[in-house]
Amino acid sequence: MITTLQAERTYHVTGDNPQSIQEDLDSAVELVRQQAMEERRHGILVTRLGTASFIVTLSDQVPYGTTQESCHIETLQR
Repeated sequence: MITTLQAERTYHVTGDNPQSIQEDLDSAVELVRQQAMEERRHGILVTRLGTASFIVTLSDQVPYGTTQESCHIETLQR
């Protein structure tokens, strides 16, 4: 499932099986890529928040023409 957090710039992708997650990630990246190509200033950042949760965003921290991945999974410490 793709949830829009900021139109054309940031999407939250979640799912319950790897195939649907990958399809939704591909769709979200394409939506952000279209905006990146219009602006020609920012790249795409895909951040993993959990096993089935990702944020895809247009980022000024990523060079134009580049897609970077990041992982921000919080683990429980005992």
